[in-house]
Amino acid sequence: MERNNQRQLVEIGLVKAHLIASVVAFITLLLAGLLFSLQFLYRYPFPTIELLSPGRVRMVHTNLAAYGFLLNAFVAGLLWAVPRMTKVPILSAKLGWFVFWAWQVILTATVVGLLAGYAQAIEWGETPIFVDPFVVVGAILLVINLITPIIRCKDKVLYVSLWYFTAGFIWLCLTYLMGNYFPQFFVPGVAGAAIAGLFIHDLVGLFVTPMGWGLMYYFVPVILKKPIWSHGLSLIGFWALAFCYPLNGVHHFLWSPIPMYAQYGAVISTVAVEIVVTTVIVNFFATLWGNSNVLRTSIPLRWFYTGMICYFITCLQCSIQVLLTVQEIIHFTDWVVGHAHLVMFGVFGFWIMGFLTYLWPKVVGKPWHSELLNGWHYWLTTIGMGLMFFDLVAGGLIQGFLWKNLSPWENSIASSIPFWAVRAGAGIMIFIGQVIFVYNLWATAWKPVAEVDR
Repeated sequence: MERNNQRQLVEIGLVKAHLIASVVAFITLLLAGLLFSLQFLYRYPFPTIELLSPGRVRMVHTNLAAYGFLLNAFVAGLLWAVPRMTKVPILSAKLGWFVFWAWQVILTATVVGLLAGYAQAIEWGETPIFVDPFVVVGAILLVINLITPIIRCKDKVLYVSLWYFTAGFIWLCLTYLMGNYFPQFFVPGVAGAAIAGLFIHDLVGLFVTPMGWGLMYYFVPVILKKPIWSHGLSLIGFWALAFCYPLNGVHHFLWSPIPMYAQYGAVISTVAVEIVVTTVIVNFFATLWGNSNVLRTSIPLRWFYTGMICYFITCLQCSIQVLLTVQEIIHFTDWVVGHAHLVMFGVFGFWIMGFLTYLWPKVVGKPWHSELLNGWHYWLTTIGMGLMFFDLVAGGLIQGFLWKNLSPWENSIASSIPFWAVRAGAGIMIFIGQVIFVYNLWATAWKPVAEVDR
């Protein structure tokens, strides 16, 4: 009876639809990323087709990562978690379905616009101008639908996940408006670059991070069947994120004409974020204390905690790479590319894989077709991601030292090709892992209910 009530509280069909959309976007962006990587090996298959030029394909890769893969998956997680934590359904299922279909149309228009050459000259904000107003309206409607249960919740004390979600909703609208309109129309030049830098990082830190950590604070205790170790530490992590993260973005433009006080402020706040991350990591690993064996038996928890380790690594790396002396070496190198992939996929992508693995049997009402395939998915993806990260970091250091020593540009290209080949191989490994996972998703959804799980 309780399970039926929970299923009525949560719009299961809507959760399933967003999960499917997220997987479709993920496979598409992986194909775009693989295509883009081939140009570095002189193997790009469409060198004379303007619509499929590498630069445009790369923007499809990054924009689908942010607005297709991550956003759809986070919405699915929110649709599952928020009503359960508040015991209040979303404002309107019809509004939820409208936002779902409208968002997929927006994604399609974004891809078509990018391939047709209508991108904005703003990193991570390349969405065409004619798409931006619909993104803003869609985000507002999404927030209204999801924040209503939090507002209507009768509990006097809200769990920390709901703190993260509420702040993330507010920051999403503000961040998108700031990044896509101010540099384009109102703040040109160096000041516009500073705002663009804030947008690049605030999109990750003030939306993706609150959604990711908020969902981890929900799913990890639920699966472990024990409360989070310290509610106080969870609140320290939340407030420190709110105060330290907004200034980080300028660290993308160190050694630039942006005033040095802004650059120093970005360096200090970036290092401070590592302290924030440490408190959150300690909280989650202390929660796991005494139950570490569950990482061997629970694939979702394995994804979650692997992502947490990656988060610690990427934030530690970030606190090192923002130092001005280190920036002299790694700026504009493949080190930065490896760092970006580790945080966007190795952290948040891994968390999505974790709760997708946990939720899929629940939304289709059937056990997994094959736990063995889930294991293959985890290991191929994790090994591929780790290989790509360390490969790009190493290649980036070689590039940086060659450039600093004023070596001919051709030398840095020749030295990078072996690393680019390894990067492409790692990408293929990751892609094979996702093909296995998609097959397992499909087979699970279509298997007879009575079939014995393998």
